[in-house]
Amino acid sequence: MATYNKHQFDRDGYIVIKSLLSGEELSRLRSSLEGDSEILKYSYGVNDGHGRSCRMCLWNHPGKDITGMVSRCEKVAGTMEHLLGGEVYHYHTKLMMKEAHTGGSFVWHQDYGYWYLNGCLFPDMGTAFIAIDKCDEENGCLKVLKGSHRLGRIDHIRVGSQTGANVERVKMVEKVLPTVRVELEAGDGLFFHCNLLHCSDQNCSDRRRWAFLIAYNRASNNPVTKHHHPMYTPLVKVPDSAILECKSLTDLNGKDFMNPYDDHTVGNTTSLT
Repeated sequence: MATYNKHQFDRDGYIVIKSLLSGEELSRLRSSLEGDSEILKYSYGVNDGHGRSCRMCLWNHPGKDITGMVSRCEKVAGTMEHLLGGEVYHYHTKLMMKEAHTGGSFVWHQDYGYWYLNGCLFPDMGTAFIAIDKCDEENGCLKVLKGSHRLGRIDHIRVGSQTGANVERVKMVEKVLPTVRVELEAGDGLFFHCNLLHCSDQNCSDRRRWAFLIAYNRASNNPVTKHHHPMYTPLVKVPDSAILECKSLTDLNGKDFMNPYDDHTVGNTTSLT
């Protein structure tokens, strides 16, 4: 991990690593998630309040299959440890699915706007966003307010059918910080701080936009209250080679999939699918 990337992360709140997953690694990850994957049986819809929705699946522990190897490998988990400055553990993984023409939007928010309510006292948390498909303006790529993580946590309120950052405050921030569309090729990785303001638009294209996101928490930031995500659980990291060497395409043992009705922090309208 280059030192300048750590400096960039501290300054901007995010970094992009091109080709984080090789073509072969990405193919294996896709195979574990697509088609008749058992994981998709746990998907649910997240309505955006404007007639569209995204599907997502969320699980609390990485496990020992392909998805687990991606979450536990050095170039993902190890990179996040470098960026956050210490040991991390797996907070949760989610598959976000914005389908062509129907994929919904997400309002401006900070992940810590939700995780703060879970008893995580410090914003020592971050997310690795891995593009399963190309992410661009047409199919609803992420937009970020560059450097907004340095603002600290902004109050989150009800925004339409979602819970997002205070709208008036965001308008002020947009006047002083640049909005960046984070366009990614399939296999690229975006690492971002939990206080970075981000959102995404609807998918109005003919192409789906799937993404694989792993959230991490610093080991030193063990939540003070039990909630629907894990307390500190040591993360057993694996070498990057484990992604291709893993014999288990999909193994749900121990993953602990989340029931969306157990999450009272986000406030999205959900429907089980």
